[in-house]
Amino acid sequence: MKSNKLIPGAILILIGVAFLLRNYGYLNFHFWNLFYLWPIVIVVIGINLIFANNRSTWATLLKLGVIVIGFGLLLFGNFSKYHPFGTRYSYHFDDDDDDDDDDENYSEGRKITKIEGAAVFTETYSDSIKIADLNISGGATTYKLSDTTNQLFNANTQEYFGNYQLTTDKKDSLYVLNFKMRDNKGHFDWDDDHKKANLATFKLNVNPEWNINVATGATDLDFDLSKFKIRSLDLAGGAGAFKIKFGQPLTTTTVDISTGASDVDINIPNNAACRITRSSAFSSSNFEGFNKVGDNAYETPGFANATNKIYIKIKGGMSSFSVKRY
Repeated sequence: MKSNKLIPGAILILIGVAFLLRNYGYLNFHFWNLFYLWPIVIVVIGINLIFANNRSTWATLLKLGVIVIGFGLLLFGNFSKYHPFGTRYSYHFDDDDDDDDDDENYSEGRKITKIEGAAVFTETYSDSIKIADLNISGGATTYKLSDTTNQLFNANTQEYFGNYQLTTDKKDSLYVLNFKMRDNKGHFDWDDDHKKANLATFKLNVNPEWNINVATGATDLDFDLSKFKIRSLDLAGGAGAFKIKFGQPLTTTTVDISTGASDVDINIPNNAACRITRSSAFSSSNFEGFNKVGDNAYETPGFANATNKIYIKIKGGMSSFSVKRY
């Protein structure tokens, strides 16, 4: 075998073995390793460039050794207790005495250190609201949604850094809610002993049809949407774990998920008609109860004749996708 094919082949084999071990529960991969150990990729590329024209046995073994050690650190290391931003977190704000409502101005002369805080956000429900859009943005947060409320929207937050804000806009029967983390333009560091993430717990009204859009970075998300009428769910996330449970679909329920290095676990009712379209590189997938109907396309039995359908589109980098029926 030519050594110029040996290295790419070894990388593909290691990636495949890693996903197999992970799928069967023998490997618990820490996604934060990708952030701490990304220079390993540069080292591997550099070693291979230096010895690109060296066909000797020792050079080949050196290149393979660097790749194996690098993968070992990425897959089996646990560096999550460390954080690249340091040991304390603090904010630098501008105290604008002329405008108490403006928290987003900054000054080099004032330093405010935030320990933690909590907030409650609510929005009143009206029978005139037939469709509601919920737009969520902000990373380093655990998002949870399962309970219902007589209000249109309720959110309880626990904040270790940053501040959330809720803005709304009503257009006839459509109500738009924007829940996002403010851009503080400061910096935060994480505690040495344990990593702290913000927590936001949502409750929604069951009457409107919901469009939910989530744009996050490193995030954990646990949404039980089985009690709600979901028109669409768009999820764009980085590294994290995303767990989503759907109830019966509307005539058309669309799900569009795009992630980085993440775990994505989706549950749909056993009798729901669903089609999955997958476009992902170096990702593993598990679609229980689905039939493959084309390149990267899967359907539940009887999908074509169903009245109400779920359409799921997924794409990502080194991610694990699972769609199960309950």
